[in-house]
Amino acid sequence: MRTVLLDLGPLAHLGGQGALSGKSMSNYDLLTSPAGKGIVVQAGVITSIEDSSDLREEYGGPDQSDHESIIISANGNAIVPGLVDGHNHLIWSGDRSNETSMKLQGMTYQEIAASGGGIQHTVQSTRKTSKDELIKLGYQRMRTALRNGTTHLEAKSGYGLTTESELLLLDVANDLKGISHLPTMELTWLGAHDTPKGSDRTSYVEEILSDQLPQILNQGYAQGADVFCEPGWFTVEESEEILRQSKQGGLRQRIHIDEFSDGGGGELAAELGVVTADHAHHTPIESRQRMEEAGVNTGFLPGTPYTMGEPWPSFNNAIEENYRWSVATDFNPNCNILSLPFIGSLLVHRNKVDPLAALVAASRNPSETTIHPDGLVHGRIQVGAAANLNIVDGEHWQSWCNRPGTSPFKSTMLNGNLTHH
Repeated sequence: MRTVLLDLGPLAHLGGQGALSGKSMSNYDLLTSPAGKGIVVQAGVITSIEDSSDLREEYGGPDQSDHESIIISANGNAIVPGLVDGHNHLIWSGDRSNETSMKLQGMTYQEIAASGGGIQHTVQSTRKTSKDELIKLGYQRMRTALRNGTTHLEAKSGYGLTTESELLLLDVANDLKGISHLPTMELTWLGAHDTPKGSDRTSYVEEILSDQLPQILNQGYAQGADVFCEPGWFTVEESEEILRQSKQGGLRQRIHIDEFSDGGGGELAAELGVVTADHAHHTPIESRQRMEEAGVNTGFLPGTPYTMGEPWPSFNNAIEENYRWSVATDFNPNCNILSLPFIGSLLVHRNKVDPLAALVAASRNPSETTIHPDGLVHGRIQVGAAANLNIVDGEHWQSWCNRPGTSPFKSTMLNGNLTHH
């Protein structure tokens, strides 16, 4: 069965190979097309992009769908790629909304954590939650992400901090990964998210290396490893050892760096050549340049400074300096955001980033850091790519980031199947 999508409005296809950087992220001539195109999809893959009139002549109109073709009109609505959330802490339970008051009283993230809040509070709540309830929570969150145009996400563990509970969180995510009408996923083990209560960091790092990592590898669900490399959490040396041994086990390397201060994480990211170094709010320009030379993506997470009332890094400086970067939701109890269009709004409305560059940062660029399970190109609309796209509720593709309170999409195509919102 094929699907033929006719009468497209303006198309922000973002087609091409590899990540974009600098002014190429805003090249309207190369990355967008005027209204009038049509798309043919078979077996979850885009097989043709041609003038809608030519496809209508070949396949007929919507009233001529048959057992071989489903023919749909987009009625002039704009089209953008399926969005890719490259940093998401999907599975956890509990509520830390009370920390908002603490922040407004002047408490820092570190002070809130020291008072019994933060990651440790979520860990305790998550450990008490059944697998069935965690699956239910994850399912609801993935449905919300899909409604906001996300067709693929990278999902981390990290709220277990024991071998048994980290294995369970990855087991939950893997169960969700098998549901066809939800966004596809890549799973990341983040056992080094914090030191569990009652343990010292040195002992926990030894436990991670001697017990937790081997069992994670034996389970086989995680495709990547991540470490919270930050002063007060895991040192550069500890992070390096965990990531090097993870790589030996076949896991792709990611890293949280420099969220609150320059802790040297950027230099480590460049040395290891990790896939992506995320947060990076305080990484010095020299380290950013070394990261770029090493092929490391800078994964900005604008929702985190937004929820914490802190300044944003300079996204336009990233464009001016010509290094690759992406954005993600960083969905977690402290940053309860599942909408990449809202993240796009933060870039455009609060940081003066061009809407096309913001779209590249939320689709094509992160697609290079998190792999589609079928090995397909995604995060862009081109022949041979996964048939993941969003039909915008309007005639301008720029609307994708101009409705921060609601989803800007009428429908989302996920691996060739169209869901109406």
